[in-house]
Amino acid sequence: MPGMYFEDFEEGQEFETPARTITEADIVNFAGISGDFNPLHIDEEFAKRSRFGRRIAHGALTFAIMTGLCARLGMLEGTVEAFYGVDKLRFTRPVFIGDTLKVRVRVVKKEDRGNAGLVTFHNEVVNQRGEVVLVCDTKILFRKRKSA
Repeated sequence: MPGMYFEDFEEGQEFETPARTITEADIVNFAGISGDFNPLHIDEEFAKRSRFGRRIAHGALTFAIMTGLCARLGMLEGTVEAFYGVDKLRFTRPVFIGDTLKVRVRVVKKEDRGNAGLVTFHNEVVNQRGEVVLVCDTKILFRKRKSA
């Protein structure tokens, strides 16, 4: 899919991303990149004694994977001016090694900003059981066709 312009979006429009399985390598690599070596993520014995009973993925990793899955839709290719922000971010369930995630995306608001337009998306990251593991609203500034 080529990148979408501000005019291409409609409130209520929905998208669903491809899926991706979380691996141990994802968690280990993210710990190294972020510097977050919390034992809930990297120490199996510690995590066994936690409320989760096993290691969990970092919340920030789950968010990062969400952004990557959304990018795979192609609608951001060459038409995004800026990632404007995130509102109402919540991690509603743990993500475990072996969980397969996808994102349900819905356009909730469009705001004309002159030579660009701000689109607000409601995002739900769901696992293979259909359980929501992360929810947030993202705001992205898109080019307009007439200014492209």
